[in-house]
Amino acid sequence: TLSTYFKYPETVRRLIYTTNAIEGFNRQLRKVTKSKTVFPSDDSLLKMLYLATMDITKKWTGHRQDWGQIHSQLEIYFEERLSSRNL
Repeated sequence: TLSTYFKYPETVRRLIYTTNAIEGFNRQLRKVTKSKTVFPSDDSLLKMLYLATMDITKKWTGHRQDWGQIHSQLEIYFEERLSSRNL
């Protein structure tokens, strides 16, 4: 619900709301699969998606300026999930 969204601080809400990276990633995968309309097998499709994913992630350089603050706030809300992980 909307009230759940607003219980988080503004920096976390901005992170949750932003889907540009996900949309861009999906767009790049669609571009790869549209270029070839028929795949000989499911494995060939999976291999192509895997290779495309490896290529796409090599180009990722995005760093959030306020990541330290966001991570600290997420640790407060999700302590049991983030306590042993270093994000």
